[in-house]
Amino acid sequence: MNLINKKENYLGVVAFGIKGGVILPGDDIASVVVDILRKPFTDNLLADGDVVCVTESVVARSQDNYVSVDDIALEVRRKLGVKENDVIGVLFPILSRNRFSLLLKGIARAVNKGKVILQLSFPLDEVGNRLITDETLQEMGKILGSRISREELEGKNLTHPITGVNYLSLYEEIIKGEGVVANIFLSNDPLEILSSNPKGVIVSSIHQRDEINNKLTEVNRNVLTLQEFFNQHRDGAWSEWGLLGSNLSYPERVKLAPRDGNEVACKIQSKILDEFDKKVEVIIYGDGAYKDPISGIYELADPQPAFGVTKGLSGRWRIGLKYKYIADVLHKEGKSRDVIEGYINTKKETLKTIPTDATEELGTTPRRAEDILASLADLISGSADAATPIVVVKGF
Repeated sequence: MNLINKKENYLGVVAFGIKGGVILPGDDIASVVVDILRKPFTDNLLADGDVVCVTESVVARSQDNYVSVDDIALEVRRKLGVKENDVIGVLFPILSRNRFSLLLKGIARAVNKGKVILQLSFPLDEVGNRLITDETLQEMGKILGSRISREELEGKNLTHPITGVNYLSLYEEIIKGEGVVANIFLSNDPLEILSSNPKGVIVSSIHQRDEINNKLTEVNRNVLTLQEFFNQHRDGAWSEWGLLGSNLSYPERVKLAPRDGNEVACKIQSKILDEFDKKVEVIIYGDGAYKDPISGIYELADPQPAFGVTKGLSGRWRIGLKYKYIADVLHKEGKSRDVIEGYINTKKETLKTIPTDATEELGTTPRRAEDILASLADLISGSADAATPIVVVKGF
């Protein structure tokens, strides 16, 4: 592994996870990260220019950034102005026990003597979870522009092909478990939810929230996105991302996304410089932007892959040359291997901005560096028992 820091330039990008202990509320996350990196530093595995990626979960935990179901219910009442007997609309949530089940429970508790109108998109949710098969839709004579009632779905197979969960039934049970009437239907038209005359609507989608919110607010002003709850500075838990990026933490508690991510990343960067005299960049990463080719599920259930970055990565794009195209063209023109390699190296040195439309500069679609790095870190660390809250990326 020490070869990673050798001067010989035969390695490309290298990334590896660093194991660490349990991080608890109240811990100084910058000091914890430095302690975890101390052994890699001693082993010559930390250098100037490296990117240190810290998973958002340990940052949020160190911040004690948790809210309860009761907290959510009170926040919904306060922000939307609903009371216990009112009707509240919930629009386009993803199908997830981890990401949405407790949020729905808190929303239902806010109108614990009223009604929840839950509108789901179909056949997939926003991140690719399948609710209903194309074959079932054909049997029912439904198209993507249809409205499908709960009654029409009785007896249909709505089991998720990966998790084995019937999310429509699960969400219905959660709502009814709070003593609330549940009215669930499928429709891809966001305006359809207004036909039930809810007192307020919560736009629960992640990546399309602003677009959908704008459509609804043209008709009804009492509409909020998940980001607009717990998103203001206060004593106790909050995040600029609100309820977006939250995770199930305990039967009646969720962990919010970390707050002030850029500030935290800069503090970690400064601490590493002080302790090790190494100038690194730092990312606070969440879900990677990865779409599984088998299930079709898009893993990005967070609002974006990185919750915080240091200034050296902010606004940076990964760009490149179409290496194989240049090699093919120059070889066809009779150029030698040395000439081809020299040409490519010269072009790489001059390519400092997002590529133009020149054919040889269309190496890869320009992507934000922070999105690539966060996705890489997430794939390496995983979300199970790898116990590697820090990932170091070298040579990027």
